[in-house]
Amino acid sequence: MHSDSFKFAISRRALIKTAGASALVAAAGLPSRLFAADPIKVAAIYTVPVEQQWVSRIHKAANAAKERGDIEYVYSENTANNDYERVMREYCEAGHKLVLGEVFGVEDAARAVAKDYPDVAFLMGSSFKPDAAVPNFSVFDNYIQDASYLSGLIAGAMTKSKNIGMVGGYPIPEVNRLMNAFMAGVKEVAPDTKFQVAFIGSWFDPPKAKETAFAQIDGGADLLYAERFGVSDAAKERKILAIGNVIDTQADYPDTVVASALWHFEPTLDKAIAEVKAGTFKADDYGVYSFMKNGGCSLAPLGTFDGKVPDDIKAKVAEKEKMIKGGSFTVEINDAEPKSS
Repeated sequence: MHSDSFKFAISRRALIKTAGASALVAAAGLPSRLFAADPIKVAAIYTVPVEQQWVSRIHKAANAAKERGDIEYVYSENTANNDYERVMREYCEAGHKLVLGEVFGVEDAARAVAKDYPDVAFLMGSSFKPDAAVPNFSVFDNYIQDASYLSGLIAGAMTKSKNIGMVGGYPIPEVNRLMNAFMAGVKEVAPDTKFQVAFIGSWFDPPKAKETAFAQIDGGADLLYAERFGVSDAAKERKILAIGNVIDTQADYPDTVVASALWHFEPTLDKAIAEVKAGTFKADDYGVYSFMKNGGCSLAPLGTFDGKVPDDIKAKVAEKEKMIKGGSFTVEINDAEPKSS
């Protein structure tokens, strides 16, 4: 499905329409043929629906950039892995200058397409690093371990059974690091906490995530880490607590979701748009733009739970957040698969 909606945010700065500027752009490499006030054509390819947590943040950022007039934006959702390369090529042939997406299952094909279209910039969610051999292919990931750690501090104070269930999509780095950071936060407050860790083998299967969560509740969990949709539904039905991931769902679960680690894709996308418009886009790792110190993540307001989280924990969270932003405390990036304990 091709649509002109919202997803993946972007930014500003443009080239001056002079022969001298054109020469500089050509010398810098990519892209070319951009003029001062022209929005760049951006296309995004998603393997899941745009309401899925991770992709929804990209979509939101892209729509914000579109509304600012920085980009034109189209997207495809629910694109199967075996169809991903074809859709990429179609967007390139249609003149899009920046292509966004997630290529966790189609790395080789995506990089091959990028090689065939050197004048197109690619910014792709990936577990792998940029390659100088494909200078127009940059990677990003949601490095929101800072906010995940802070949510763990809160969870450690809120669990009474000291038994927490965690349901993830796949045990890949971008999921593992968030779970590990969350677990580290929990252990700092409640070191004797046990974890039940499970992966459902899907990025979007709410019924399966819900059933997995029910099993963990039956196993003694009184708080769930909702890395996937469906987990908070199980928590709500069984009247236990949940911690959200990537988006804030407390409005939908006011008595269930205590806190959430939020991902803000805007800094990542804005940086890429600025590079494309300046003709300086190159193979790079944009992961750092998801760090808290760069505005790429935050802890959602406690909202309905503001009066229920202990004051000493709220003070600890505020202190740690200040330290993270100031650089005096660094949350470990641990991409190893988390295990039940």
